[in-house]
Amino acid sequence: MPAAPIAFQVTAPYFCYGPKELAHLSRRDARLARAIEAIGPVRRTVRPDFFAALMHAIVGQQIATKAQETVWTRLETALGRVTPATVAAAGTELLQKQGLSYRKVSYMQAAAAAALCGDLDPEALRRLDDAALCAALCRLNGVGVWTAEMLMLFSLQRPDILSWGDLAIQRGLRMLYRHKEMPRERFERCRRRYSPYGSVASLYLWAIAGGALPELTDPAARPPQ
Repeated sequence: MPAAPIAFQVTAPYFCYGPKELAHLSRRDARLARAIEAIGPVRRTVRPDFFAALMHAIVGQQIATKAQETVWTRLETALGRVTPATVAAAGTELLQKQGLSYRKVSYMQAAAAAALCGDLDPEALRRLDDAALCAALCRLNGVGVWTAEMLMLFSLQRPDILSWGDLAIQRGLRMLYRHKEMPRERFERCRRRYSPYGSVASLYLWAIAGGALPELTDPAARPPQ
């Protein structure tokens, strides 16, 4: 039986979790239990405003995190608040001047129009189960499965999100379990083991992938030349 993890509680404005989730993950997986105890609390900011979270996700597509935050800051400065009304009123030229491509602007304007006419209803989305919610989000212009899963985790705070499409999650799994490869079947075994708290496992896998445990290297990494 692995040692009990530190009984801390992480609350808003971060993804919320506490002893119940940590105890479950620790019972199910001794390696993850040791990682949880060694790393301590992982705090990841959430955006409860779903429309703002969607806009932030579109801004960040295919650019580095630092660039995403730069563009987002410009957008907030230009619009005051990022809402369906302010995005719809801004116009294409103003949005592009903040560092957004024409395609991203078109995605944002389509989402704003859908929100204003009631076709994009965050409260209705919240009532869907995970599979139906992911499918509904993927019907939005510019939203694929990975973006949908990140919105489910970091805006709607769904508790059981472990994204196959996230390369850092796969790297964290390789590092934790010392595998050179993470095929889908092996990944799904991990998903089932962590359920129903896959989102908290994701937080720790991201931390591991980011170097929170320096003794854990990526077995798939090429040796230095």
